[in-house]
Amino acid sequence: MIGTENIQSMKNEKFKIDFPAEIVEEGRVKVLVPKLKAFVKMPSEYAPSKAPVFYNPVMELNRDIAVLALQVYQKMFNHEISVCEPLAGCGVRGIRFAAEIKGVKKVLINDINEKAFQLAKYNVQMNKLSRRITVKNEDANLLLGCYGAPRKRFDAIDIDPFGSPVPYLDSAIRALRNGGLLALTATDMAPLCGVHPKACIRKYGGKPLRTEYCHELAVRLLAGCLATTAAKHDISTRIVFSHSTSHYIRIYAIIKYGAKKADESIKNMGYILHCFKCFHRETAKGLIVELSRNCGECGSRIEIAGPLWLGKIFDKQFCDFMEKEAEDMAFKQEERIQKILTLIRNEAGAPITYYVLDRLCDRLALPVPSVKKVFEALRKAGFEAYLTHFNSKGIRADASATSMKELLRKAMMPSHDKL
Repeated sequence: MIGTENIQSMKNEKFKIDFPAEIVEEGRVKVLVPKLKAFVKMPSEYAPSKAPVFYNPVMELNRDIAVLALQVYQKMFNHEISVCEPLAGCGVRGIRFAAEIKGVKKVLINDINEKAFQLAKYNVQMNKLSRRITVKNEDANLLLGCYGAPRKRFDAIDIDPFGSPVPYLDSAIRALRNGGLLALTATDMAPLCGVHPKACIRKYGGKPLRTEYCHELAVRLLAGCLATTAAKHDISTRIVFSHSTSHYIRIYAIIKYGAKKADESIKNMGYILHCFKCFHRETAKGLIVELSRNCGECGSRIEIAGPLWLGKIFDKQFCDFMEKEAEDMAFKQEERIQKILTLIRNEAGAPITYYVLDRLCDRLALPVPSVKKVFEALRKAGFEAYLTHFNSKGIRADASATSMKELLRKAMMPSHDKL
């Protein structure tokens, strides 16, 4: 741990800092970051937003998975890659890309905050990566706009904002080469999960719902917004990986140039229809479709989410490669990462949306059985069943809501009643 007075006396006289800071280790790098405890006056305050330079230690898992995903991408395309992180904060993510990913030719990190720019420069120098990392102090969209021409574009861009990534989509898409990888984080979960639906419609162009699977809807709303934004530039998107963790969602998409490809991509857009009375859900593909307003199972009014992405949100091959790569990379949260990757790989080919046992049993006034018990009962009854990383009590299944409720009643029936 290092204090302000010690930092100011460091040999690098050009670097000055006027706030409490400390050195932390993450992955294979060491970085100087704001000492977050010094900026919190009340327990309810969100420390990263109070510090003069943004740094969130909780997002280490996010950065670990980003390192894995970019390494897999680099190996799949088998060439040296260039990476841009236009919202860098202290620079830890971009520095880790340069230090930990084999085959990274150059990394450009940027932040409009002057103090963040200076801190990121110092961290690059401290990790002896100045030859491969360029640090800039510009508006993110202005920076990305300078790399929109052919032969200037990046192989991968990572957008990790405080809030929504939508303001940066246009410029990021144009700054990616054909076949490039775009990684997006969204932390504005209240709009995406239906707490503030107007904000979601305004930002993402789709209506959310406060359902038990709202985090999957959030991923699909972000993916849908990306697909429609890219299509305006005759660019298609393919989601190769996504995850929902704690307070944010994350998607990784590979883009391809071409109007026909963009048309095919848009075919993955559509709507999810949900009945809050009986838990029935169904999908309707297409942006312009006639939607039923009544539930097909109980006849109640049905609610609609979308337009959103109905295509795959995980690519099984990409997930397989990530699992194999994770075995060779040492992370602090290795066990948690492996668990997330295994669940995602297994649910890659599963039906859209999932049932949450707590919600179903609450409606049926039944005690909640173990996930394992219901999972096995579904398989025994001939249904497809998959666990999901979105919710520890969630199960993806091709069973109807009616079938799920019947199965739960039987599962909780006393053994003598089953005879």
